[in-house]
Amino acid sequence: EQCQDFVNTAFKNSSKYGISGKINQSLLKIRQQLQRISEILNILVIESDETRAHSVAEALASDGTCRVVILADTSSLSRRIAEMDPDVVLIDVAHASRDVIEEMAVATSPKERAVALFAPGGDTAFMRAAIEAGVSAYVAEDVRPEVLRPVIDLALLQFATVRRLRLELEATRRALEERKLIDRAKGILMKVKGLTEEEAYVLMRSTAMREKKKIGEIAQSILTASELLK
Repeated sequence: EQCQDFVNTAFKNSSKYGISGKINQSLLKIRQQLQRISEILNILVIESDETRAHSVAEALASDGTCRVVILADTSSLSRRIAEMDPDVVLIDVAHASRDVIEEMAVATSPKERAVALFAPGGDTAFMRAAIEAGVSAYVAEDVRPEVLRPVIDLALLQFATVRRLRLELEATRRALEERKLIDRAKGILMKVKGLTEEEAYVLMRSTAMREKKKIGEIAQSILTASELLK
């Protein structure tokens, strides 16, 4: 609920706080995915064993909250997952290896959706590699019907949390970059117009308001003009 409250607030105030289009699109996708937790979940199960695949599908679909698609053939996996756009990808790996994990991670685009991995026999190094590759939930044992939904829920919540932190980090980085631009622009105005630091900032802020632009854009214009006049 806290994740969803944060995303909803950020999305509603995206224009007010100057959140970029790319981040805004990511916020929208997170909000949509969080809303789906209490609705119908689209789950893609990657499992080559037909018997195990149907067992997983039946367990997940039993309470009517999941729509399950089984994918046994992993050729063109990245394209097919992009077309299906599932909420969660569940991978059952019979023989765990770092290469398999890296391949699956690239194909499933873990930055775009939750990924739950069942990989019996994996050691600590293997588990670390899976998490670093972006897997949301890792279970070092065979798939068991009774743990499927809890693992799926964990993967969704972990994915939402990590993505929220990534967006916060990106917003912080952008704010720091803008702060540096503004400071450099203030320095130019102070030197050229003989203004104090406060007067230079007030001038940029009033210009931004008059031209209906962000103060960072005004700062960038000043820096560009300064470079042209050198």
